[in-house]
Amino acid sequence: MKVWEQKPVNDEGHLLFGGCDTVALAKQHGTPLYLMDEDRIREACRAFRRTFAALGVDGMALYASKAFSTLAIYRIVAQEGLGVDVVSEGELRTALAAGTNPADIYFHGNNKTEDDIAAALDAGVGSLVIDAFEEIEAIAALARERSQIARVSVRVKPGVEAHTHEYITTGSDDSKFGFGLADGCAMRAVEAILAQPSLKLIGLHYHIGSQVFEREPYALAADRTMHFVRAIRDTLGFEIEEINLGGGFGIHYVDADAPIEAVKHIQMMVEVLRTHCDKYGLPLPRIKVEPGRSIVGEAGLALYTVGTVKELPGIRTYVSVDGGMADNPRYALYQAEYSACLANRPHDANETTVTVAGRCCESGDILTKNVALPACRRGDTLAIFTAGAYQYAMASNYNRLRRPAVLLVRNGQAAPIVERESYEQIMQNDRLPDWLG
Repeated sequence: MKVWEQKPVNDEGHLLFGGCDTVALAKQHGTPLYLMDEDRIREACRAFRRTFAALGVDGMALYASKAFSTLAIYRIVAQEGLGVDVVSEGELRTALAAGTNPADIYFHGNNKTEDDIAAALDAGVGSLVIDAFEEIEAIAALARERSQIARVSVRVKPGVEAHTHEYITTGSDDSKFGFGLADGCAMRAVEAILAQPSLKLIGLHYHIGSQVFEREPYALAADRTMHFVRAIRDTLGFEIEEINLGGGFGIHYVDADAPIEAVKHIQMMVEVLRTHCDKYGLPLPRIKVEPGRSIVGEAGLALYTVGTVKELPGIRTYVSVDGGMADNPRYALYQAEYSACLANRPHDANETTVTVAGRCCESGDILTKNVALPACRRGDTLAIFTAGAYQYAMASNYNRLRRPAVLLVRNGQAAPIVERESYEQIMQNDRLPDWLG
């Protein structure tokens, strides 16, 4: 069920989330405020484990931590038996500090720095996912210097167009990520890796995009990748041990969204892999998937305080809140849509369609357009649903705004997992050259 359709309330008529009074939390901790429902996160993790167990395959989900990376979230997914994928030394350090098994960490990125590679080798990650020809020699050279054998995978582009926003499409031929299958680059990359004694090739990885609803692109990507697995064996005599099927499983943001359960995508892709293996005498590889949004997205709720309400007759009504693109740039990036309600009056009838605007000094500072709400008043608490992915993770200090606090909620309890930034913290790295006096 969509989170916003439930809208449980307490005796005061306030919206409950994770059993907590959202209005009371907003008053106690201030806004903007993010809430993360621990039980929803854990259940999403368990659904992936149950799926692999039911299919009887050697599989693991790796949490795509760029969606929302904090110590507490890494700790939860590790406790639930998931690995993680990271794309920077910062994410790697946070995952390690949370107790993640290094062997269950996969290091991605289309332009890994020398420091990134060194940190990954120091940690002993499960795989460095190679994304460019230059990385092959860079990783091999550093591993040689350290007398290490680096476990690596190859990111391939299956040439699949996912029907999503162009900024979050990653599996097409025109993508900055990975090696093309159609142009032969992927095969040349595999050959180059196999020629390096300090590299151990364990598998292939692909990712077709984010917030994808259709089944067909996933099936086609799995099919093309397995053809490549067969070609590697037939041409080079090398059998791929592992296939990473990526993530990008769509979730609910608005009523028009019709996502297929992530587990059904996995079932379908495993069927494709099995068909190829049975037909061509290939062993079924280990299987990895990389869900991010589908683990934390619907587990998040963002709370704001309504300020000005500006009606432009015949045009639109702007409801401005005390957050905006500084804590959630998704609308500015790709016109994201959301569902919302007034947390202090969640069951009041919707009377108007409004545009929720932020406080940043930009006309494009919009949180969502064309959302139905009751008549909004200054001081109302606005709740935006499905706020757990790619919001706090992309927060900034634009206009010198403080990044928000995040609370973990469960069974009526709430505890901070990220403290609200102070103004002193915003300025702590500023410096005045001597000549400014």
